Amino acid sequence: MNKRERVIAAIEKKPVDHVPASFSLHFPKEAWKGQAGVDAHLSFMEQTGCDILKVMNENLVPLVGEMNGPADWDQVPAHTKDSPFMRDQLELTKMVLESYKGEAFSLATIHGITASAIHPIEARYGYVPVREMLCEHLRANEKPVLAAMDRIADAMCELVVESASLGIDGIYYASLGGERHFFTDEEFARWIEPFDLRIMKTAREAGLYNFLHICKENLNVQRYANYGELADVVNWGVFETHFSLEEGRKLFPNATIMGGLANRSGVLVEGSLEEIAAAAKKVVAEFGSTGFILGADCTLPTEIALERVKAAVDGVK
Repeated sequence: MNKRERVIAAIEKKPVDHVPASFSLHFPKEAWKGQAGVDAHLSFMEQTGCDILKVMNENLVPLVGEMNGPADWDQVPAHTKDSPFMRDQLELTKMVLESYKGEAFSLATIHGITASAIHPIEARYGYVPVREMLCEHLRANEKPVLAAMDRIADAMCELVVESASLGIDGIYYASLGGERHFFTDEEFARWIEPFDLRIMKTAREAGLYNFLHICKENLNVQRYANYGELADVVNWGVFETHFSLEEGRKLFPNATIMGGLANRSGVLVEGSLEEIAAAAKKVVAEFGSTGFILGADCTLPTEIALERVKAAVDGVK
């Protein structure tokens, strides 16, 4: 099996020659775009041996003006593939796919509706304040906020379709909003889930695989039960949320599960290479090799030595 065949077999819950592995990290700022971005992706793949080529996405919905109340969301414009941030991301994806000479399965990183909605104001106010602001503004007057989120969702759908046209295999859909300390279950179902599902449905209709990443800590993973029909692979913070791989397999019975290792602590960051390989083997031995992709809770530290990632990848061969 080559890498792409191995990943597709894992998605389809067919036998694999060995469990595929997927890890990623945010590259330094100087490698966010252009040839430097391409080189960073290719070097990561060469040094780690990962089965999945995940095109990172630092081209975010651009900053707008001050947000003093719900009405200010009217300033969030509609975007298309010709908007600079989308054009830059599509160009990076195109260059990476054309330059990579291996046989890996490829993913385009798509930021979910919650992340994409806060990106236009995050740099101005900071991460936690904008998360709280989004909740407060939706509770005060949902109409203008949801209208802005609708425009953003349209842009993400277009980014998905355009990524598909470049030959990507799937999307890595990074969802926020499942944390208990921001939205309630009812608010999530009303304000977040419909947009997430629309974007994931667009990917499915474009012929792409959906990798659902449920980001952050203190999650109510049950909020994502309805996502299962559109998710081919599901990944979440097993260690930071205390929702096990086995619990995930029960909640998403039709999906392949990805994960098994902590991303910012534990053996990947602190162990020896031998301990990393042993930990990877142990995860597979306990969970099984069918319908499973070895990975981490989320992105790894930018500065991590890539030989550590390779030790995990090689550990399941």
